[in-house]
Amino acid sequence: MNIVITGGAGFLGARLAHALLGRGALSLAGAPEEAIETLTLVDRVPPPAELMADGRVRAVIGDLNDLLRVDSPTPVVRADDSLVFHLAAAVSGECEADFDLGMRSNLDATRHLLEVCRALKTAPTVIFASSLAVFGNSPEQPLPEVIEDNTLPTPQGSYGIQKFICEQLVADYGRKGFVRGRNVRLMTVSVRPGKPNGAASSFLSGMIREPLAGMRAACPVPPDTAVALLSPSRTIASLIRCAEVGDAAWGARTAINFPALTTTVAEMAKALERAAGAAVASLIDWVPDPAIAKLVTSWPARVNSERAKGLGLLPDADFDAIIAEYLS
Repeated sequence: MNIVITGGAGFLGARLAHALLGRGALSLAGAPEEAIETLTLVDRVPPPAELMADGRVRAVIGDLNDLLRVDSPTPVVRADDSLVFHLAAAVSGECEADFDLGMRSNLDATRHLLEVCRALKTAPTVIFASSLAVFGNSPEQPLPEVIEDNTLPTPQGSYGIQKFICEQLVADYGRKGFVRGRNVRLMTVSVRPGKPNGAASSFLSGMIREPLAGMRAACPVPPDTAVALLSPSRTIASLIRCAEVGDAAWGARTAINFPALTTTVAEMAKALERAAGAAVASLIDWVPDPAIAKLVTSWPARVNSERAKGLGLLPDADFDAIIAEYLS
C-alpha cells in the first residue's frame, strides 16, 4: 500500500507518518491488511530527518498548488497511491488576516488535489481534515448548547467557511465515484510541542507549553471560556481509524465530528498547577485580545460525537491526562 500525507512535515503530519510507519501495515476501508510500501510526505519544507531515514519515505517539497499543476514534474499523488491524508492548510488566524492566502492554501489546493485524484481513475481514499471551526455562533443564528452529528455548520470566519466548502467538494467527488471521500472534523489539538503558529487557538497549547519551559505565555480569552480539545495521540489514532473502517460502518458522506474533551482555560491552568506547581502556572498572563476572543468564543465547546463513538473514537479522560502525555 502506498500512502500520501499533505502537510507531512508538520506537527500532525509527522506524527501520523511515525504512527503509520510504526504499524507497518493498514487495513484500508475494511479490506485485508496490506504492508505500507511507500509513504509520500508533501510539504513546503523537508520532513524530519528521522522520517527521511526510513527507506519507505518519499518527500515531495514545494508549494502544494504548484506541485498539483498538470505540468508539474513531480507528482503528488500517483496511480498506485491508494490513500491520501489531506492535512495541509493555512490556519484560522492566517486566513482571517489574509483572505487570499486562505483561499489559495485551503480551497484552491483541495480542489486541485481532488482533480488530480479524479484524473487517476483509481478512486483513492481521501481523508480530509476539516475543523470544528465550521461551527460558529452568531446573534442571528445561535448555536445549540451541544453540537450533534446533524447540527448545521454556520462558520463565522474565513477558515471555517473554506473548510466547510471543501467538505462539500470531497463529498461530491465521492458521490461521483472519483474518490472515496471521508471528511473528519478535528477538534483543537492540545498540547502541541514546538513554536506558536498562526492559529487563533494556538494559545491553548502555548499556555501550557511555554510555562513548562519556564517562559511566560498569554491567554487572550476570559478564564471561564469553554473549549473542545483532543490530544495529539487521540487525534492520530482517530485519523487512522477513519481510514480503516469499512464503507458500511462509515455511513453518510457528511463529516464526522471527532470526539472532544470539554474544559475551560481556567481548568487548564489548574491542571498545569497540579502537574508542575503554582510557580509554573503563574507564568500565564491573562491578557485579553478581542480579535482572538471573538473568533475562539464563536466556536462550540460541547460536542456529542455519537457517530465517532460508534467507530470506536473516544475523547481524552481529562486535561490532566493530556498534560501527562505532553510531559512524557
